[in-house]
Amino acid sequence: MTAQPIALALFDFLRELKAHNERPWFEANKARYLSEVRDPMLDFIAGFAEPLAKISPHFRADPRANGGSLFRIYRDTRFSKNKTPYKTNVGAHFRHEAGRDAHAPGFYLHLEPGACFAGCGVWHPDGPTLAGIRDALVERADEWRRLTTAADFLDTFELTGDSLKRPPRGYDPDHPLIDDLKRKSFVAVTRFSESEACEADFPDRFAAIARTGSGFMAFLARAVGVPY
Repeated sequence: MTAQPIALALFDFLRELKAHNERPWFEANKARYLSEVRDPMLDFIAGFAEPLAKISPHFRADPRANGGSLFRIYRDTRFSKNKTPYKTNVGAHFRHEAGRDAHAPGFYLHLEPGACFAGCGVWHPDGPTLAGIRDALVERADEWRRLTTAADFLDTFELTGDSLKRPPRGYDPDHPLIDDLKRKSFVAVTRFSESEACEADFPDRFAAIARTGSGFMAFLARAVGVPY
């Protein structure tokens, strides 16, 4: 199955949802959500399965409506001051096969009016996983530097996420990669516009973004002890 480009109707729905983020409006427009947002995204995910398998056989593009790659539209408001019931973005996470049992790297697609991006990496890993990545940076510093300063990587991605203010305990504060060792997440992101997301070649472009991040992802997979 070939992935389909994103339709403008998806962004139109998300804008309207942001303006009417309440259950009665959503229930009245649920058929639109299914036809303009959820189902097209499930088709996109299904179409990405083949390109993803060529990048690595250990990641999953799962087009199930529940429990698959597509994040739920419903927000968990239990511990949030923001009680609006629905997300005003669409996210798809292409997890590693070990992702439910370990903090493994993954590919991600985020579609939101005015804030679209694709990313790859490990977001807020637990302590042992974070230590494993930091140890890998120390042990394989030249490889990390080569991967993250390659021309195609720099032309595509920026490393993002929170960092410690001080060097992490147990690591040389004068290490040449100290800025990377301070990171709490190891995520590479590329941003694009709504119009770019809706272009006919966007599925191919998204696959190309994932391929460009492949070396970065392989480094992280090895660091956390999962196959790539």
